[in-house]
Amino acid sequence: MSSTGPKHAIYENLAEVAQALGHPHRLELLEHLAQGVRSVEELSARAHLTFANTSRHLQILRRARLVETERRGKHVLYRLAGDAEVVALMKALGRVGERNIAEIGRVVTDYFHARDALEPVSRDDLVARLHDDLVTVLDVRPEDEFVLGHLPGALNIPLAELERRLGELPKGREVIAYCRGPYCVLSFEAVAALRVRGYRVRRLEDGYPEWKAAGLPVESVA
Repeated sequence: MSSTGPKHAIYENLAEVAQALGHPHRLELLEHLAQGVRSVEELSARAHLTFANTSRHLQILRRARLVETERRGKHVLYRLAGDAEVVALMKALGRVGERNIAEIGRVVTDYFHARDALEPVSRDDLVARLHDDLVTVLDVRPEDEFVLGHLPGALNIPLAELERRLGELPKGREVIAYCRGPYCVLSFEAVAALRVRGYRVRRLEDGYPEWKAAGLPVESVA
């Protein structure tokens, strides 16, 4: 088959998707969008980028059909174009990177495992524990992300507020912490801080986006 055939056309478009993923800022923007719909201004503040730079990265993601937009008043809002598929793509990218790139493995060991070397709780295990009311689920993301969507019955204590709000956590009950995804540092830091204070605490295996993408129930405040 010639290079202009259907296979080439598919690969050409897949290459555009791959190129869109080829920048750390765009990967981070996708992580933020996996929490819920955001404006360019909000994404700019979250990712610590200029408005112009954020807008440019989002346009690249939009051309690759990884995000889509809608207008509300004066604001253009962005969302993932297919939550489950984009979240799965990001997760697959992480798995390949951890297996094949030594530097990723070193960071995972030196930073993440140093703070929590215990096996995380799987989604299936947490579903069972929630059904039996055996654990307190702790969401350590910022409140505005929690409002957009969270695990059923989760208690929201952002990491920055954890120390002064320890009294809200039952001391004799196991705590399962989660945040934005597998490379989000918030839950690792929360687990380390709570263990030092005597809490029985573990992490969820990934985060809110993966839970939602798996079709498991979520709640929102709005």
